[in-house]
Amino acid sequence: MSCRPRRLRRTAGLRRMVREHHLTTNDLIYPVFVMAGQGQKEAISSMPGCYRYSLDLLLEEVTAAYDLGIPGIALFPLISPDLKDNAGTESYNLQGLVPQAVRAIKQAIPNLLVFTDVALDPYSSAGHDGIVENGEILNDETVAVLVQQALCHAEAGADFVSPSDMMDGRIGAIRRALDAEGWINVGILAYSAKYASAYYGPFRDALDSAPQFGDKKTYQMDPANAQEALKEVALDITEGADIVMVKPALAYMDIIQRIKQHTTLPVAAYNVSGEYAMVKAAAQQGWIDEQTVVMETLTGLKRAGADVILTYFAKDVATWLRR
Repeated sequence: MSCRPRRLRRTAGLRRMVREHHLTTNDLIYPVFVMAGQGQKEAISSMPGCYRYSLDLLLEEVTAAYDLGIPGIALFPLISPDLKDNAGTESYNLQGLVPQAVRAIKQAIPNLLVFTDVALDPYSSAGHDGIVENGEILNDETVAVLVQQALCHAEAGADFVSPSDMMDGRIGAIRRALDAEGWINVGILAYSAKYASAYYGPFRDALDSAPQFGDKKTYQMDPANAQEALKEVALDITEGADIVMVKPALAYMDIIQRIKQHTTLPVAAYNVSGEYAMVKAAAQQGWIDEQTVVMETLTGLKRAGADVILTYFAKDVATWLRR
């Protein structure tokens, strides 16, 4: 027998030498949750190990992530119910929670990349990503608010704005507005292929942002569709996206691979809250080895074509990679 593939698997050193894909700390963005107050750290019951932080404690958390070599964080706010309305007006308050957090983070850790979420659901009294009228999610009216939100975040010091709403035309509108206001170096990480997924439940618990009626299927993508993802990505690239993203990640590795084959832009994947919660729950039962499963999962995302991975496991992964 002349061909014996096992020769290249014989030792750990040999396996490392011929390994095709490598996960590094540089691949990671760490999603974090911020809330109003002082000295507050609230556990998220459906996401063991994740917390909502008041700004003072958030600074400690993101500093720890930066010290581990994680290059960027994605910021998500818990907004008080009394600040929510149908038009999401709090989303572009220059003195609001997100601008305050961005300014504080950039002052404390200038080199940490800050990605801000641009969408109305955390600010919406209806829990939807857009303005609601007679049960319909309005597209163009919502885009006008998203533009104001993106400009607010850029002025606060965000490195990237990350529209996650899936409204048509929002990438182009935001890019034109940023450029017109002189924010030419603020990037756009576009949630280009964001599916109407059941994997988002724990995230909505974290931000108290579940829709108050219906679902998000009229604007987020049908999980059965793959070709449509290529169309959405192509539109976002044409409109000025700098990074395109697939969300969720684990059940959509085929989408990640297809998109990677059709663009030269960096491709991001969001290892979402439901994916995180399932691993945590199984690990707590002793059914799986958490570290091994997490590393296998994220390496699989790299293999599929992800250049950047948003994951709640980021700090753990950065620690494991140092060993």
